[in-house]
Amino acid sequence: MTGTVNGPVAVLGLGTMGAGLAARLLDQGMQVRVWNRTPQRTEPLAEAGAHAAAHPADAVAGTSAALCVVSDGEALGAVLHGPRGVLADGPYPGVLICASTVAPDEVVQIAGEAPSVLDVGMLGNRDHARDGELRLFAGGDKRVFDAARPLLKTLGKEVVHLGALGSGMRMKLLLNLLMGIEVQALAEATELAGACGLDRQQVLKTIAGSGFASPVMAFKSRRLASGRFDEPDFRLRLMAKDLMLASKQAATVGLSLPLATAAAETHVRATEQGLGDQDCAAVTRALVPKPETDT
Repeated sequence: MTGTVNGPVAVLGLGTMGAGLAARLLDQGMQVRVWNRTPQRTEPLAEAGAHAAAHPADAVAGTSAALCVVSDGEALGAVLHGPRGVLADGPYPGVLICASTVAPDEVVQIAGEAPSVLDVGMLGNRDHARDGELRLFAGGDKRVFDAARPLLKTLGKEVVHLGALGSGMRMKLLLNLLMGIEVQALAEATELAGACGLDRQQVLKTIAGSGFASPVMAFKSRRLASGRFDEPDFRLRLMAKDLMLASKQAATVGLSLPLATAAAETHVRATEQGLGDQDCAAVTRALVPKPETDT
């Protein structure tokens, strides 16, 4: 890969993060082509100047870079290899940027079918994506990274090349491992407080203002205080998926991670209870014992 990314950019997947990335690129005067599995999500971006494509292959036509921001490995496979997928008719000539959180090995496999691939772990929320304030951690060939660096710097305030392909996903998984454990710990402390007769609001305020709280715990304490988990910042089912991926990564290198394993089990159970599309702080509801019923 030589030169830099300087042509139109495709954004595939317009969930919380993808829509923010596309809006950011439009604000910076770039030509943007968008696709989403449910076409309705393309409408606000089309009104803002993006070209809404009917298929992934149409979205990447004539682009110099394509950002894949779908929810999981299955969705990524469909975007790349499904009918009218990005790679259905051969290699994609631009820089293919996997910003979906998937197993690192899945990204490495893509490199066998596309000449220029990066995996990018994104740290931040929808507002950070919209405002170019993300922290981006990339894996892949240095030449490909250098070509995509100007584009990445448009999207993030910090852009770091970590090394070989798969490195970005490994960083993202360990960061989400920390977030999952921290939010569950906060939820457990809050539920214990309530069960012991302490005022939940006072406990959450105290924790959030203490030296024990990370910024994400202080942020999520507001969710727990309000008890509202709709309009999620990060869906619980995606946290369950990432915790499971992190646990599998640990197993492949012979590590035992008891906290990660326990958090993964709790999040999977919460997803099975129907909480998957709520904010990840809704894991607190999986901690409450179900009332006993007469038999």
